[in-house]
Amino acid sequence: MVIDMKYKTTDEMEHFDFHEAVISDLRTCNGLFIMILDNVKILPENSCNRDIRTMRTNQLEFRIRDAGIESLTEEGYQVYDADGRLIRREEDRQVNAELFSETFGELCGCNIYAIEKKDNQYEIFIDTEDHTYLLRVKGSGDTQEWERFMSLTEEY
Repeated sequence: MVIDMKYKTTDEMEHFDFHEAVISDLRTCNGLFIMILDNVKILPENSCNRDIRTMRTNQLEFRIRDAGIESLTEEGYQVYDADGRLIRREEDRQVNAELFSETFGELCGCNIYAIEKKDNQYEIFIDTEDHTYLLRVKGSGDTQEWERFMSLTEEY
């Protein structure tokens, strides 16, 4: 069953603020990369925003067309003791393609730091509780669909 969303934009991701959006789902399907995100801010410049202020929505479906995952990197980090001495250093780790689906499941509930688009590549920066991931997805364009606008102060 397909549910038509009330609002839809195409190639307009710069009119959203994805910082601190929460990932509900990540998946690939029939040439699409799909993210379901909560706590997405809709900027006043957005073509569907009839208000003159920043609004918010939950369950926004962000789709990248003709998608191909180029890389998923668990970014390295350093751990220090209370005196500032290095205890451990973890290098960047590339997630194997066979583990993408499993890792996507682990990233549900995590926050987006940013989504940036450079030509036909999307860079999605994801914060976990203690470190970050960088997901690079190649695609021909994007759409965003959502059901309703909410005030920034409404609970989600």
